[in-house]
Amino acid sequence: MRFIDEARVFVHAGKGGDGAIAFLREKYRPFGGPAGGNGGRGGSVIFQVDEGLSTLLDFKYQPRLIAKDGEPGRGKEQYGHGADDIVVRVPPGTIVFDEESGATLADLVMPGETAVIAQGGEGGTGNMHFASSTRRSPRIATPGTAGEQRWIRMEVRLVAEAGLVGLPNAGKSTLLTALSAARPKIAPYPFTTLAPNIGRVSISDAESFTLADIPGLIEGAHKGLGLGIRFLRHIMRTRLIVYVLDAADDPAAAFTTVRAEIAAFDPMLAERLALVALNKIDLLTAPEVTKIVRKLRKLTGLEVFPISADKSEKLAPLVGSIARILHTIEQPAHVPTEL
Repeated sequence: MRFIDEARVFVHAGKGGDGAIAFLREKYRPFGGPAGGNGGRGGSVIFQVDEGLSTLLDFKYQPRLIAKDGEPGRGKEQYGHGADDIVVRVPPGTIVFDEESGATLADLVMPGETAVIAQGGEGGTGNMHFASSTRRSPRIATPGTAGEQRWIRMEVRLVAEAGLVGLPNAGKSTLLTALSAARPKIAPYPFTTLAPNIGRVSISDAESFTLADIPGLIEGAHKGLGLGIRFLRHIMRTRLIVYVLDAADDPAAAFTTVRAEIAAFDPMLAERLALVALNKIDLLTAPEVTKIVRKLRKLTGLEVFPISADKSEKLAPLVGSIARILHTIEQPAHVPTEL
C-alpha cells in the first residue's frame, strides 16, 4: 500500500430542511389551524480514528465528502427526516486544517476519537410554531440553515513514543527489525526507506513501547532536500529521539548534521529528550569503539549505546534505557499544529 500522509479534501455538510406552511383540514376539525412541521437536520461530516489505518490514500480517490440535506417539513404537523451523518475513518495522528484560515479543526490521536469537521444545517421551523392567540393562521416558516462547507488539508503525523533518526544507511530500519516485528525494506543504498515505519518493542508481557523509523535525513532536509520536510514532521509526536549513527562513517559529523536539520525544522524538537545508538560496531575493533563512544558523549552530552543491529548485539541496554526514559515522561510531546 502506498504511504500517503497528506491530502486535500472538500467537505460539505447537508442543508437543513425548510419548515412547512400548511393548515390542517379534516372533516370533523374545520378549525384545525396551522400544521406545518419543522425541517430535518442536515447531515454532518465527522472524522473518526480507526487504528487499523495508517495512510490517507483513500482521500486521493475520494477528494469530496458531501452529506445529504435534511427533508423539508410536511403538513399534519409532520417533521422532515434528518439526514444521516457521514462518518469517515482516518488513521491515528491525523491533523485537519482549514485551508483558507489555517486554523486547526481537529487533532485526532486516540482510537475511536471523533471530530465534527463540517456541521450540518439546522432544520427550519414550520408555521405550527408561530400560532398564538392573536395570530391564528400564520403563514410564516423559516428556511433551513446551510451546512458548513470548506476545503481542508489533512496531515498524518505518526503516533510513536520514540523515533529513530539519522543519515541514510545508518541502520535505522535494521534496528527496527531487530527490536520489533516490523519488516521495513532493507538494502545497501541510500533512501531505502521511503515511508515511516512503526514497530512495537516488547520488554515483557506487561510492558512495551512503539518505535518509529523515520526515513533518512540529509543536509538541507528542512528546506525540502532529500525526503525533507515531508517526514521531519513525523518526529513531532515522539517523546524521545534516538539518533542512530554509523560508527564506521564519522558519527560525530552525522550527529551534527541531523541535529542541525531537526533544529532548523523546529527548535523545540532539538531540545527533546534523546539518546544515541552507535550502530555497526561489528565493523570496528573494541578500542576504536571505546574511543568513538567517549568522543560522542563529550560532543552530544547524551547517553551513547554501542550496538550492532545487524548482529543483534548489545540491544538490551538500549531498549532498557528507552523504556526508563519513557517512564519519566508523564505527558505526550507537544505538537505544534499551525498550517
